[in-house]
Amino acid sequence: MLLTNANINGTLKNISIQNGKISDITQTTQDEGIDLHGCSVFPGLIDIHTHGAIGFNVMDGQFNEISLYLAKNGITSWLPTTITMDINSIKRVTDSDINVDGAKILGFHLEGPYISLKYKGAMNEKYIKNPDILEFNKIKNVKMVTIAPELDGSLDFIKKSKVIVSLGHTDCDYDNAIEAINAGAKCLTHTFNAMPPLLHRAPSLIGAAVEKNLYAQIICDGVHVHKAAIIAAYKMFGCDRMILISDSMQAAGMSDDVYEFGGKIVTVTNGIAKLQDGTISGSTSNLLQCVRKAVEFGIPLIDAIKMATQTPAKLLGLNKGILEKGYDADLIIVDDDLNIVHTIINGKIIKF
Repeated sequence: MLLTNANINGTLKNISIQNGKISDITQTTQDEGIDLHGCSVFPGLIDIHTHGAIGFNVMDGQFNEISLYLAKNGITSWLPTTITMDINSIKRVTDSDINVDGAKILGFHLEGPYISLKYKGAMNEKYIKNPDILEFNKIKNVKMVTIAPELDGSLDFIKKSKVIVSLGHTDCDYDNAIEAINAGAKCLTHTFNAMPPLLHRAPSLIGAAVEKNLYAQIICDGVHVHKAAIIAAYKMFGCDRMILISDSMQAAGMSDDVYEFGGKIVTVTNGIAKLQDGTISGSTSNLLQCVRKAVEFGIPLIDAIKMATQTPAKLLGLNKGILEKGYDADLIIVDDDLNIVHTIINGKIIKF
Protein backbone atom coordinates (compact mmCIF):
# COMPACT_ATOMS: atom_id res chain seq x y z
CA MET A 1 0.00 0.00 0.00
CA LEU A 2 1.20 3.50 -0.82
CA LEU A 3 -0.31 6.59 0.79
CA THR A 4 0.54 9.81 -1.04
CA ASN A 5 0.23 13.46 0.00
CA ALA A 6 0.10 12.53 3.66
CA ASN A 7 0.49 15.49 6.00
CA ILE A 8 3.03 14.48 8.64
CA ASN A 9 3.81 17.34 11.01
CA GLY A 10 3.07 19.91 8.33
CA THR A 11 5.03 18.29 5.49
CA LEU A 12 3.51 16.29 2.64
CA LYS A 13 5.06 12.83 2.39
CA ASN A 14 4.41 9.37 1.01
CA ILE A 15 4.01 6.37 3.30
CA SER A 16 4.79 2.90 1.98
CA ILE A 17 3.30 -0.07 3.84
CA GLN A 18 4.29 -3.72 3.42
CA ASN A 19 3.44 -6.77 5.52
CA GLY A 20 1.72 -4.69 8.16
CA LYS A 21 4.73 -2.42 8.71
CA ILE A 22 5.74 1.04 7.58
CA SER A 23 8.36 0.19 4.96
CA ASP A 24 9.33 3.74 3.98
CA ILE A 25 8.41 7.40 4.33
CA THR A 26 9.58 9.65 1.50
CA GLN A 27 9.02 13.05 -0.04
CA THR A 28 9.12 11.68 -3.57
CA THR A 29 6.16 12.72 -5.73
CA GLN A 30 4.30 9.74 -7.18
CA ASP A 31 1.15 9.44 -9.25
CA GLU A 32 0.04 6.02 -8.02
CA GLY A 33 -1.23 5.10 -4.59
CA ILE A 34 -4.01 6.40 -2.35
CA ASP A 35 -4.04 10.19 -2.44
CA LEU A 36 -4.78 11.60 1.03
CA HIS A 37 -5.06 15.16 -0.34
CA GLY A 38 -3.11 16.64 2.55
CA CYS A 39 -5.02 14.99 5.38
CA SER A 40 -2.98 14.54 8.54
CA VAL A 41 -1.63 11.12 9.46
CA PHE A 42 -0.93 10.03 13.04
CA PRO A 43 -0.20 6.72 14.71
CA GLY A 44 -3.32 4.80 15.74
CA LEU A 45 -4.54 5.53 19.25
CA ILE A 46 -3.96 2.98 22.03
CA ASP A 47 -6.45 2.84 24.91
CA ILE A 48 -5.04 0.92 27.87
CA HIS A 49 -8.09 1.46 30.09
CA THR A 50 -11.62 0.93 28.82
CA HIS A 51 -14.54 -1.11 30.13
CA GLY A 52 -16.81 -1.02 27.11
CA ALA A 53 -18.82 1.01 24.59
CA ILE A 54 -22.00 1.10 22.46
CA GLY A 55 -23.97 -0.94 24.97
CA PHE A 56 -21.37 -3.71 25.40
CA ASN A 57 -19.48 -4.39 28.62
CA VAL A 58 -16.03 -6.00 28.67
CA MET A 59 -17.28 -8.29 31.43
CA ASP A 60 -19.62 -9.90 28.90
CA GLY A 61 -16.57 -11.32 27.13
CA GLN A 62 -17.78 -10.22 23.68
CA PHE A 63 -15.38 -7.71 22.17
CA ASN A 64 -16.05 -7.55 18.44
CA GLU A 65 -18.63 -4.75 18.52
CA ILE A 66 -16.51 -2.70 20.92
CA SER A 67 -13.42 -3.20 18.74
CA LEU A 68 -15.24 -2.03 15.62
CA TYR A 69 -16.55 1.06 17.43
CA LEU A 70 -13.05 1.86 18.68
CA ALA A 71 -11.52 1.48 15.22
CA LYS A 72 -14.18 3.77 13.77
CA ASN A 73 -13.02 6.36 16.31
CA GLY A 74 -9.30 6.03 15.65
CA ILE A 75 -8.37 3.54 18.37
CA THR A 76 -6.35 0.79 16.71
CA SER A 77 -5.48 -1.30 19.78
CA TRP A 78 -6.70 -1.58 23.35
CA LEU A 79 -6.64 -3.36 26.68
CA PRO A 80 -10.13 -4.54 27.63
CA THR A 81 -10.35 -3.61 31.29
CA THR A 82 -12.13 -5.84 33.78
CA ILE A 83 -13.75 -4.57 36.94
CA THR A 84 -13.57 -5.80 40.51
CA MET A 85 -15.50 -9.07 40.43
CA ASP A 86 -14.98 -12.64 41.63
CA ILE A 87 -11.95 -14.36 40.11
CA ASN A 88 -13.99 -16.88 38.12
CA SER A 89 -15.88 -14.07 36.38
CA ILE A 90 -12.61 -12.34 35.55
CA LYS A 91 -11.09 -15.58 34.24
CA ARG A 92 -14.14 -16.15 32.05
CA VAL A 93 -13.49 -12.79 30.40
CA THR A 94 -9.74 -13.25 29.95
CA ASP A 95 -10.31 -16.73 28.49
CA SER A 96 -12.62 -15.28 25.81
CA ASP A 97 -11.76 -15.13 22.11
CA ILE A 98 -9.67 -12.01 21.43
CA ASN A 99 -9.43 -12.48 17.65
CA VAL A 100 -11.70 -9.63 16.66
CA ASP A 101 -12.38 -7.28 13.79
CA GLY A 102 -11.44 -3.64 14.28
CA ALA A 103 -9.12 -2.51 17.06
CA LYS A 104 -6.75 -5.25 18.15
CA ILE A 105 -6.72 -6.59 21.68
CA LEU A 106 -3.25 -6.48 23.22
CA GLY A 107 -4.16 -8.28 26.43
CA PHE A 108 -6.24 -7.39 29.48
CA HIS A 109 -6.04 -4.76 32.18
CA LEU A 110 -7.39 -6.02 35.52
CA GLU A 111 -8.73 -3.13 37.60
CA GLY A 112 -8.96 -4.98 40.88
CA PRO A 113 -10.00 -6.95 42.83
CA TYR A 114 -6.86 -6.04 44.80
CA ILE A 115 -7.92 -2.50 45.71
CA SER A 116 -8.83 -0.26 48.65
CA LEU A 117 -12.28 -0.31 50.24
CA LYS A 118 -11.96 3.39 51.04
CA TYR A 119 -11.19 4.33 47.44
CA LYS A 120 -13.23 1.69 45.69
CA GLY A 121 -14.98 4.28 43.50
CA ALA A 122 -17.69 2.54 41.50
CA MET A 123 -16.28 -0.94 42.20
CA ASN A 124 -18.35 -3.52 44.09
CA GLU A 125 -16.86 -3.80 47.58
CA LYS A 126 -17.98 -7.39 48.18
CA TYR A 127 -15.34 -8.63 45.69
CA ILE A 128 -12.40 -6.61 47.05
CA LYS A 129 -9.58 -8.71 48.49
CA ASN A 130 -5.86 -8.71 49.24
CA PRO A 131 -3.40 -9.56 46.45
CA ASP A 132 -2.76 -13.24 45.81
CA ILE A 133 0.02 -13.89 43.29
CA LEU A 134 -0.72 -17.62 42.97
CA GLU A 135 -4.37 -16.87 42.19
CA PHE A 136 -3.41 -14.08 39.82
CA ASN A 137 -0.92 -16.21 37.87
CA LYS A 138 -3.77 -18.54 36.86
CA ILE A 139 -5.43 -15.72 34.90
CA LYS A 140 -4.44 -15.71 31.21
CA ASN A 141 -3.62 -12.91 28.78
CA VAL A 142 -3.10 -10.18 31.40
CA LYS A 143 -0.99 -7.19 30.36
CA MET A 144 -1.60 -4.87 33.31
CA VAL A 145 -3.10 -5.01 36.80
CA THR A 146 -4.22 -2.19 39.09
CA ILE A 147 -3.62 -2.73 42.80
CA ALA A 148 -3.55 -0.76 46.06
CA PRO A 149 0.02 -1.04 47.39
CA GLU A 150 -0.90 -0.63 51.06
CA LEU A 151 -2.75 -3.97 51.17
CA ASP A 152 -1.18 -6.99 52.86
CA GLY A 153 0.86 -8.91 50.33
CA SER A 154 1.06 -6.11 47.77
CA LEU A 155 4.82 -5.62 47.80
CA ASP A 156 5.47 -9.34 47.37
CA PHE A 157 2.87 -9.38 44.58
CA ILE A 158 4.54 -6.49 42.76
CA LYS A 159 7.99 -8.06 43.01
CA LYS A 160 6.74 -11.37 41.62
CA SER A 161 4.33 -10.05 39.02
CA LYS A 162 5.23 -10.68 35.37
CA VAL A 163 2.85 -7.98 34.11
CA ILE A 164 2.79 -4.19 34.40
CA VAL A 165 1.60 -3.12 37.85
CA SER A 166 -0.34 0.13 38.03
CA LEU A 167 -1.18 1.77 41.36
CA GLY A 168 -4.73 2.95 41.89
CA HIS A 169 -7.95 2.73 43.89
CA THR A 170 -5.63 3.19 46.84
CA ASP A 171 -5.31 4.91 50.21
CA CYS A 172 -1.53 4.58 50.24
CA ASP A 173 0.72 7.33 51.55
CA TYR A 174 4.01 8.56 50.10
CA ASP A 175 6.11 5.93 51.88
CA ASN A 176 3.84 3.07 50.75
CA ALA A 177 4.05 4.39 47.22
CA ILE A 178 7.84 4.65 47.21
CA GLU A 179 8.10 1.05 48.44
CA ALA A 180 5.75 -0.12 45.68
CA ILE A 181 7.65 1.79 43.01
CA ASN A 182 10.96 0.40 44.23
CA ALA A 183 9.37 -3.07 44.07
CA GLY A 184 8.56 -2.56 40.38
CA ALA A 185 5.27 -0.66 39.96
CA LYS A 186 5.39 1.47 36.81
CA CYS A 187 2.17 3.44 36.45
CA LEU A 188 -0.73 5.27 38.11
CA THR A 189 -4.31 4.30 37.32
CA HIS A 190 -6.55 7.29 36.45
CA THR A 191 -4.39 9.83 38.24
CA PHE A 192 -6.22 12.03 40.82
CA ASN A 193 -9.27 9.73 40.80
CA ALA A 194 -9.67 7.14 43.60
CA MET A 195 -6.51 8.12 45.48
CA PRO A 196 -5.44 10.65 48.15
CA PRO A 197 -4.70 14.18 46.88
CA LEU A 198 -1.24 15.70 46.49
CA LEU A 199 -0.66 17.89 49.56
CA HIS A 200 2.46 19.89 50.36
CA ARG A 201 3.29 17.92 53.54
CA ALA A 202 1.59 14.69 52.47
CA PRO A 203 2.56 14.24 48.81
CA SER A 204 0.93 10.79 48.65
CA LEU A 205 1.06 8.51 45.64
CA ILE A 206 1.01 11.37 43.15
CA GLY A 207 4.07 13.06 44.64
CA ALA A 208 5.94 9.75 44.71
CA ALA A 209 5.04 9.10 41.08
CA VAL A 210 6.34 12.50 39.98
CA GLU A 211 9.55 12.03 41.94
CA LYS A 212 10.15 8.53 40.57
CA ASN A 213 9.12 9.28 36.95
CA LEU A 214 6.22 6.85 36.77
CA TYR A 215 3.76 6.74 33.91
CA ALA A 216 0.44 8.34 34.77
CA GLN A 217 -2.90 7.44 33.21
CA ILE A 218 -5.42 10.28 33.24
CA ILE A 219 -9.04 10.47 32.14
CA CYS A 220 -9.25 13.54 29.92
CA ASP A 221 -13.01 13.66 29.34
CA GLY A 222 -13.59 17.04 30.99
CA VAL A 223 -15.59 15.39 33.77
CA HIS A 224 -13.27 13.25 35.89
CA VAL A 225 -10.46 15.80 36.18
CA HIS A 226 -10.63 19.60 36.05
CA LYS A 227 -8.84 21.37 33.21
CA ALA A 228 -6.33 22.94 35.61
CA ALA A 229 -5.43 19.54 37.04
CA ILE A 230 -5.00 18.11 33.54
CA ILE A 231 -2.56 20.90 32.73
CA ALA A 232 -0.79 20.41 36.07
CA ALA A 233 -0.36 16.70 35.37
CA TYR A 234 0.92 17.48 31.87
CA LYS A 235 3.53 19.82 33.33
CA MET A 236 4.50 17.36 36.09
CA PHE A 237 4.73 14.18 34.03
CA GLY A 238 5.23 15.51 30.50
CA CYS A 239 4.07 13.87 27.30
CA ASP A 240 6.67 11.10 27.71
CA ARG A 241 4.99 9.86 30.92
CA MET A 242 1.38 11.03 30.88
CA ILE A 243 -1.04 8.64 29.15
CA LEU A 244 -4.53 9.63 28.07
CA ILE A 245 -7.21 7.01 28.75
CA SER A 246 -10.95 6.92 28.23
CA ASP A 247 -12.02 4.70 31.18
CA SER A 248 -15.18 4.32 29.07
CA MET A 249 -18.06 2.11 30.09
CA GLN A 250 -20.81 0.67 27.90
CA ALA A 251 -22.60 4.02 27.61
CA ALA A 252 -19.81 5.42 25.39
CA GLY A 253 -21.34 6.08 21.98
CA MET A 254 -24.84 5.76 23.44
CA SER A 255 -27.53 8.17 24.62
CA ASP A 256 -28.39 9.13 28.19
CA ASP A 257 -30.06 6.17 29.90
CA VAL A 258 -29.83 3.76 32.83
CA TYR A 259 -27.11 1.08 32.63
CA GLU A 260 -25.71 -1.72 34.77
CA PHE A 261 -22.03 -1.72 35.74
CA GLY A 262 -20.59 -4.41 37.99
CA GLY A 263 -23.97 -5.19 39.48
CA LYS A 264 -24.73 -1.54 40.21
CA ILE A 265 -27.17 0.83 38.54
CA VAL A 266 -25.54 3.66 36.62
CA THR A 267 -27.52 6.63 35.36
CA VAL A 268 -26.10 8.68 32.50
CA THR A 269 -27.30 12.30 32.40
CA ASN A 270 -25.79 14.83 29.98
CA GLY A 271 -23.12 12.27 29.19
CA ILE A 272 -22.02 11.86 32.84
CA ALA A 273 -22.30 8.36 34.35
CA LYS A 274 -23.04 8.18 38.08
CA LEU A 275 -24.07 5.64 40.68
CA GLN A 276 -27.12 6.32 42.83
CA ASP A 277 -24.88 7.86 45.55
CA GLY A 278 -23.39 10.32 43.02
CA THR A 279 -20.08 8.50 42.47
CA ILE A 280 -18.81 8.92 38.90
CA SER A 281 -18.81 5.50 37.24
CA GLY A 282 -16.52 5.46 34.23
CA SER A 283 -16.75 7.80 31.28
CA THR A 284 -18.89 7.98 28.17
CA SER A 285 -16.04 9.31 26.02
CA ASN A 286 -13.72 7.47 23.67
CA LEU A 287 -9.98 8.13 23.48
CA LEU A 288 -10.19 10.33 20.39
CA GLN A 289 -12.62 12.61 22.24
CA CYS A 290 -10.14 12.72 25.12
CA VAL A 291 -7.38 13.79 22.71
CA ARG A 292 -9.62 16.55 21.39
CA LYS A 293 -10.39 17.64 24.95
CA ALA A 294 -6.67 17.80 25.80
CA VAL A 295 -6.12 20.08 22.80
CA GLU A 296 -9.10 22.17 23.86
CA PHE A 297 -7.47 22.55 27.29
CA GLY A 298 -4.32 23.97 25.68
CA ILE A 299 -2.06 20.94 25.26
CA PRO A 300 -0.27 21.01 21.87
CA LEU A 301 -1.81 18.55 19.40
CA ILE A 302 1.46 16.72 18.83
CA ASP A 303 1.80 16.08 22.57
CA ALA A 304 -1.85 15.08 22.99
CA ILE A 305 -1.44 12.53 20.19
CA LYS A 306 1.81 11.25 21.70
CA MET A 307 0.10 10.67 25.06
CA ALA A 308 -2.42 8.42 23.32
CA THR A 309 0.03 6.61 21.03
CA GLN A 310 3.78 6.55 21.58
CA THR A 311 3.69 6.86 25.37
CA PRO A 312 1.29 3.96 26.06
CA ALA A 313 3.15 1.92 23.42
CA LYS A 314 6.41 2.52 25.27
CA LEU A 315 4.88 1.49 28.59
CA LEU A 316 3.56 -1.73 27.04
CA GLY A 317 6.74 -2.43 25.09
CA LEU A 318 5.05 -2.30 21.68
CA ASN A 319 6.37 -1.64 18.18
CA LYS A 320 3.62 0.94 17.72
CA GLY A 321 2.88 4.61 18.19
CA ILE A 322 5.55 6.13 15.93
CA LEU A 323 5.46 7.12 12.25
CA GLU A 324 8.81 5.70 11.24
CA LYS A 325 10.12 2.91 9.06
CA GLY A 326 9.81 -0.49 10.73
CA TYR A 327 6.94 0.36 13.06
CA ASP A 328 3.54 -1.30 12.87
CA ALA A 329 1.28 0.25 10.26
CA ASP A 330 -1.50 1.21 12.67
CA LEU A 331 -2.46 4.68 11.46
CA ILE A 332 -5.26 7.19 11.46
CA ILE A 333 -5.97 9.73 8.74
CA VAL A 334 -7.87 12.77 10.02
CA ASP A 335 -9.20 16.09 8.74
CA ASP A 336 -8.45 19.50 10.24
CA ASP A 337 -11.05 18.93 12.98
CA LEU A 338 -9.59 15.54 13.97
CA ASN A 339 -12.46 13.66 12.38
CA ILE A 340 -11.49 10.18 11.20
CA VAL A 341 -11.16 9.82 7.43
CA HIS A 342 -9.53 6.36 7.47
CA THR A 343 -8.32 3.94 10.11
CA ILE A 344 -5.52 1.57 9.12
CA ILE A 345 -4.74 -1.46 11.28
CA ASN A 346 -1.90 -3.85 10.48
CA GLY A 347 -1.52 -2.14 7.10
CA LYS A 348 -5.15 -2.55 6.06
CA ILE A 349 -7.86 0.08 5.77
CA ILE A 350 -10.75 -0.84 8.05
CA LYS A 351 -14.16 -0.82 6.39
CA PHE A 352 -17.15 0.29 8.44
